[in-house]
Amino acid sequence: MSFAQRHSNSFAAQAIKLAVEERRRALSTREWRHRLAGYGYGVKETAHGAYLTDLIGGSDVAILPADLRSV
Repeated sequence: MSFAQRHSNSFAAQAIKLAVEERRRALSTREWRHRLAGYGYGVKETAHGAYLTDLIGGSDVAILPADLRSV
């Protein structure tokens, strides 16, 4: 595993951790998405599941855990 792969896995894990923590704090799905946007992240729903995305670059950061999908 290269340095870039280890770094990106660590980054994705931190982003998912942030999304989970913010979901616990938010009272609604709308508020959760708004809070994520404040950090520069969005949620993209697809047929394959929900993805945490980078709002600036538009790239997928990670697949959201099943308990955060379709919320």
